[in-house]
Amino acid sequence: MKSVYIDVLITVNVFIDFILILCTKKALCINTSFKKMLLASLLGGVQSLIALFPPLPFFLNIPIDVLCAAGIVLCAFGKCPFKCFIKRISVFLSLSFSFCGIMMFLYNAFKPKGMEVYNDTVYFNISPVLLIILTLVCYYILKLTKILTKGGNGSGVCKVEIKVNEQSYFFPAKIDTGCNLVEPFSGNYVIIAEQNIFDDYVPDETKTRIIPFESLGGNGIVKGFPPDKVKIDGKEICKSIYIGICNDVLKGDVKAIIPYELVKISE
Repeated sequence: MKSVYIDVLITVNVFIDFILILCTKKALCINTSFKKMLLASLLGGVQSLIALFPPLPFFLNIPIDVLCAAGIVLCAFGKCPFKCFIKRISVFLSLSFSFCGIMMFLYNAFKPKGMEVYNDTVYFNISPVLLIILTLVCYYILKLTKILTKGGNGSGVCKVEIKVNEQSYFFPAKIDTGCNLVEPFSGNYVIIAEQNIFDDYVPDETKTRIIPFESLGGNGIVKGFPPDKVKIDGKEICKSIYIGICNDVLKGDVKAIIPYELVKISE
């Protein structure tokens, strides 16, 4: 490798890691803050100093890549169940390898000066403008190839915002074509959500409704309350809706289920 400027190396990889973290966040619909994502990308930038070490044997590269990815994912998204953590690491690594593959293709096709890959770390001694263009090209290629989407199964994820008692709650919800749960007296649709989404909010008992449900796993009831306002993917829903609260039922990163009919209304 020719001369490597540490400030350039770290800055480039901070930028790239932030894009990869953003892609992972979108792919899995993870709730996290900009601050955590920025700190994780800074960690990734520091980890890029591995490029300055002597070349490593191939059998050591993979575990080191996994450990580095685990640190970035933990910093960006926080703690979660082990299976969920492994899933996040796998998606982040898949996106990282895809990014590197696309970059190598662009390098071989167009021969941009100043690009190197050393110890699985990308280094660009190129202009910031060209770096931004190449990174955005990779981002949209990944998006177009549906790496960032659920794709093809008739269901997906939407962003839900509800407002109640002057407080707003934001969460991703899985769109379920088989979910037809309604409040039995009004016939209003019900969005099922985990209790931990709403922090310490306690619904007004006078407005709470008992909502029975049937599923393949059996029958049961959930307590539901009407929010003051509901937005789906940024569009306000005028139709009355109930929020049904469950406890530790929905697994993974998406902690809510929304009927497909409600998404159709918002389109």
